[in-house]
Amino acid sequence: MKRALGVCYYPEHWPEEIWTEDAARMAEAGLSWVRIGEFAWSRMEPVPGEYHFDWLDRAIDTLGAAGLKVVLGTPTATPPRWMADRHPDMFARAPEGRVRGFGSRRHYCFSHRGYRRECARIVTEMAKRYGTNPHVQAWQIDNEYGCHDTVLSYSDAALTAFREWLAQKYQSPQALNRAWGNVFWSMEVASFDEVGLPNLTVTEPNPSHVMDFRRFASDEVVAFNRVQTEILRRHTNAPLLHNYMGRETAFDHYDVGADLDVASWDSYPLGFLSDRLKVSDQHRAQFMRQGDPDLQAFHHDLYRAVGRGRWWVMEQQPGPVNWAPWNPAPLPGMARLWAWEAFAHGAEAVCYFRWRQAPFAQEQMHAGLLRPDSAPAPALAEAAQVAGELADHGEAGCAPAAVALVFDYESAWAWQTQPQGRDFDYFRLAFEVYKGLRKLGLDIDILPPDAADLSQYRLVMVPGLATLRDPLRQALSRFEGVAIVGPRANAKTPDFATPVPLPPNLPGFDCIVARVESLPPDCAMPLETGGAFRHWREFLEGDGQVVLRSEDGQPAMMAAGSLRYLGGWPDPEALDAILRDAAGIVDLETQTLPEGLRCRCTATHRIWLNYTADPIRHGGMDVPGCGVAFERLEASPEAAGT
Repeated sequence: MKRALGVCYYPEHWPEEIWTEDAARMAEAGLSWVRIGEFAWSRMEPVPGEYHFDWLDRAIDTLGAAGLKVVLGTPTATPPRWMADRHPDMFARAPEGRVRGFGSRRHYCFSHRGYRRECARIVTEMAKRYGTNPHVQAWQIDNEYGCHDTVLSYSDAALTAFREWLAQKYQSPQALNRAWGNVFWSMEVASFDEVGLPNLTVTEPNPSHVMDFRRFASDEVVAFNRVQTEILRRHTNAPLLHNYMGRETAFDHYDVGADLDVASWDSYPLGFLSDRLKVSDQHRAQFMRQGDPDLQAFHHDLYRAVGRGRWWVMEQQPGPVNWAPWNPAPLPGMARLWAWEAFAHGAEAVCYFRWRQAPFAQEQMHAGLLRPDSAPAPALAEAAQVAGELADHGEAGCAPAAVALVFDYESAWAWQTQPQGRDFDYFRLAFEVYKGLRKLGLDIDILPPDAADLSQYRLVMVPGLATLRDPLRQALSRFEGVAIVGPRANAKTPDFATPVPLPPNLPGFDCIVARVESLPPDCAMPLETGGAFRHWREFLEGDGQVVLRSEDGQPAMMAAGSLRYLGGWPDPEALDAILRDAAGIVDLETQTLPEGLRCRCTATHRIWLNYTADPIRHGGMDVPGCGVAFERLEASPEAAGT
C-alpha cells in the first residue's frame, strides 16, 4: 500500500461557498485523505428522527470531485443537546459521584443501553446512505475512547451492568467472595445486588473488586464499539478505524482493535511532553519544541500491534495545541519529521489536525495547516514537502524487528490499583525499557500479553507483566534467544492475589521473589557493575545463575537457559548495560546514538530522525537539525545492525 497524507476537516464549520476552494488547496498540497463528520451529530439530526444529510452529501461530493478520499466519522462522541434531554441518566459519573454532563464532548456513559441504541440508529442511517459511496473509503468509529478520563463511570447504568457482568463471570456470590477474598474485613456478599462500585469507600477498596471493575469497564468500551462495527460491516467493505490516544491505558486497545481493520492514533508530541511525561526539567526544555525522541515511536509500534500490522496517524500535531499546560510552537522541520517517523514505523497514512484553525469555541487556540484567515500556517509547506518526497519513498511498511517488548493494559490497571510505591507506573517502566532499546539503534515490535510465537525475535523484554498468560508462558519455554522478564512480573493471579508458588514462577527456572520494597525518589540501590535500581527492588532466592548483583551482594538478576529475571527497576545506566549484554549474547549489533538521534528501518532504507535543533553526523550520515536522512540498505536490515 502506498503511503499517503491527509487532514481533518469540518465542513459544517465553514461557509459552503469555500468548500470547493478548500478541497482544491488540499489536493494541491498533496493530501489524499480527509476525515470529516465525527462531531457533527447536531447537524445530521437536529431534532430526534429528522435527518439532514444533504449538506454532508454535498461536502463528500465536493471532496471526492477534487480526488480526495473521505474517512467518515460516526458522531457518537458528541451527542446533541436533545439527546441529554431524552436520556437524562446517560451521563457518566466521576468517582466522587459528580455528574459529567452536557457542555463539551464525550458526555456519555459506555454502559447506558439507551444511548447505545441511539448510536446504533444514527450509524445505521449513515451506513445505509454512505456505505457504498465511492468517495467514502474508510470509516472512523466515535472519537478518542478514554479522552478526558471517560472510561470509568460510577453511574447507575454502570452499576447495573457491572452486576450483570459479575453474575456472568462468577455465577454465584460464593464464587465471587472466594475470588475476591471477601472474608477480609467482612466484605462478603449474599447476592450480586449487594455489590457496589469501588468508589466512595473509607479507605482503599478491595483490589480484586477494582480490577474486575477495570475489566468490566474495558469490556463496555469493546461492546460499545462493536455495536457500530457490526452495523457498518453489513453496509460497507471500507476499512473501519478508531483513533486511539497517546499514553491512554484505561481500556484494552487490543480487544477493541480485534473488531477493526486499522488502528490509528492521535499524535501530539509537544502536548504529550508538556502534559503526560514525567521527565527532568532539562529534558523538557531541550525537547520543548520537538517532543520526546521516543514517545511517538513507542505509540507507532504499539498501534502497529493493535492494528495487527495496519495503522495510521489520524491526527498529527501541526503547531501549538490548546490543551496542554504550556503550548509552544514546533521548530521548523518537525511537522515533516513527525510524519516521516510514522512512515518509518509502517504507517499507511498521516493526517494533520486540522485543515483550518477554528476561530470559535474550545479549540480556537489549536493550530491547523491554515490560519483562521485561510492564510498558510507553517506546517502546510512541510506537509507539501512530505507529499512530494513520497514519490521516492512511497511504499508503506517497516522491516521485521529482532527485538520485542510485551505491553499489557491489564498490568497498567494492576499497578494503578496497588502500586505499593507512589511512583510505580507501568507505562513509565515499559517506556523506559523501550527507550533504552531504541537508544541502541534497535528496531522493536510491541507484542500483546498473549503472544504465542516469539520465533522471529532474538531478544524479548517482558517488564512488569502482572500475570503471565499461558500462551506467552509456553512461548517463553520454547524461546531460543534471550528473554528478560521483570521486575514485578507474574506477581498476581488473575483474581489479584499473591500466587503460590511465589513469583515469577517461570518455566524451568528456580528463582523466587522472596520479598519486595519500593524506594523513594531520593533513594536507590547501586549495582556492582554500575547504575542502580530505583523505585522498586526485589529480593531473589533460588538456584538460578546469578548474573547481576546489587552492591550489598544480593542477587539482582538471575538466569536459567534463555530466561533472565530482573529483580528491580534499573536506572538508564544499568538498563544500558543489561541490554548491551543481552544483545551481545544473541549477536545483535548495537550502536551508541547521540542524544536525540533515532532510526528505524524499512525494507529498503534506514530512516534517520534528528530530534535536536543542531545537525548530527553519525556513522557517515549527516542528519540536519529537526530533519530526516535516508540511508539505502544494501543488505537486509538485520544484517545492517538493526
